[in-house]
Amino acid sequence: MAFQPIVDLSTSSVFAHEALVRGVNGESAWSVLSQVTPKDLYAFDQACRVRAIEMASQLGMTSKLSINFLPNAVYEPRACIRATLKVAERVGWSLNNLIFEITENEHVTDREHLCHIVEEYHEMGFTVALDDFGTGHANLDLLTVLTPHHLKLDRVLISGIGQDVRRQNLVRYVASMAKALNIGLVAEGVETLEEARWLYQQGIMRHQGYYYARPALEALPEVDPACISAVTAA
Repeated sequence: MAFQPIVDLSTSSVFAHEALVRGVNGESAWSVLSQVTPKDLYAFDQACRVRAIEMASQLGMTSKLSINFLPNAVYEPRACIRATLKVAERVGWSLNNLIFEITENEHVTDREHLCHIVEEYHEMGFTVALDDFGTGHANLDLLTVLTPHHLKLDRVLISGIGQDVRRQNLVRYVASMAKALNIGLVAEGVETLEEARWLYQQGIMRHQGYYYARPALEALPEVDPACISAVTAA
């Protein structure tokens, strides 16, 4: 696993770390996921959750831990969460510090099942985020049936936003909608100070991207306080 921080500019601190699947030699998530067959999907999903929590604990993580989950691998939420609960109890990880991200690369044909998963996770006290919002399968129509705590704005919406009026209008619209629905926002793929400043000026406080820190393999990357102060001082 690799970890990348999600920064909260309102507190000038790390809100969470996202756990990212990597190969044993640092291969990309895509290269790993492409080798997972449908029959291995459930076991793979479980193994990733367990490994992420174990490693977060070993590394002394004090922020929340954000883990991607594959909806098509969850046949029954409470049954499929048992391994997660067991490892969290074993290492002393608070369930309040777990965020589950619905991954964009999964097309879920059974929306009722997905809603059931999210509702069950809500009841168990987990935070749920919709990943890569605005691209692929993570589109606006999902919000007609889902109530996530957070939307993670895809990097396609964020790249060059400081100068791009079209992207600015789109993100303003999503921010207004999210506020009306009482859903938080996280901007993914923030790579420049200009992007970070524009988002901050719009009241979007939670950022993730190379501007703050690249993912670190089996480590928690440091966020330079000067990167944060350069944004908030604008």
